[in-house]
Amino acid sequence: MTKKFDVIILTEPRYVNPTKKDIYTENVLKEDNYVKLALEKLHLKVGRISWDDPNFDWSSTKYILFRTTWDYFDRYPEFSDWLNKVSQQTILLNSEKIIRWNIDKHYLLDLQKNGVHICESYFIEKGDSDTLKKLAIKHKLNEFVLKPCVSGCARHTYKINPKNIENYEEIFTELIANEAMILQPFQYNIVEKGELSLMVMNGKFTHAVLKVAKEGDFRVQDDFGGSVHKHTPTQNEIDFAENAVKNCIELPIYARVDIFTDNNGKLAIAEIELIEPELWFRNHPEAADELANGIQQLIQQNEENR
Repeated sequence: MTKKFDVIILTEPRYVNPTKKDIYTENVLKEDNYVKLALEKLHLKVGRISWDDPNFDWSSTKYILFRTTWDYFDRYPEFSDWLNKVSQQTILLNSEKIIRWNIDKHYLLDLQKNGVHICESYFIEKGDSDTLKKLAIKHKLNEFVLKPCVSGCARHTYKINPKNIENYEEIFTELIANEAMILQPFQYNIVEKGELSLMVMNGKFTHAVLKVAKEGDFRVQDDFGGSVHKHTPTQNEIDFAENAVKNCIELPIYARVDIFTDNNGKLAIAEIELIEPELWFRNHPEAADELANGIQQLIQQNEENR
């Protein structure tokens, strides 16, 4: 079968043909367009549609590239079913295997086993009957953060201490009945120094940003008033990020590695985003070209191996 497209860039319904364009939406469109133009410069046939488009024939494209599918965790059962089906019809970037691995933050334990330093983390499995207070005592936690293993945009992320822990017992009981959670000691350097995001294309660092929480908050996401600044990382930070990517279950074509200095003064992984991370191409458009070159190489390799 002749493929109509080389690459389909995936977004979600809100960003297909938006009528209202706030700065957030403008950035989404700008980011996707950088990738589209970079691919088209290489004479690739490119389309951009929502992942849940019921009328698109997924077998008509060689690859699909996950970019701004930012509603997937709110519609996870539907997204998971779709992922099963579409992975049988075309090639996913990043792959279904690595997407499913990355969705659940238990992947941090795999990185840790491979020698990558992660944030101190305690995984509380679904159905656990311990109270938050009992868990805090067990793991010697005073001030800590509670969050789900499958999440995004700081969903159900709470800062807890001895003064407010009773206020979160009920919501913790409700959450743990349905999903696994993580407890992590509160990381003071994220508030004081910020969190670094290093973009890695085809295994190589391209650019970085520094994310800073607004005064009085600990969440660096712009959804909560966080700000983003250009950043020139040290070689040590670059090596740390590239090594983390190399220790994923397979090499992703793109990754965003979020790192910080932990309470013990060591570089640590906050998380690695391999599904639909914001990659700040608008800060460094050359990174979109780097991504496009990697996709073109994959297409050529697969055609030569037929």
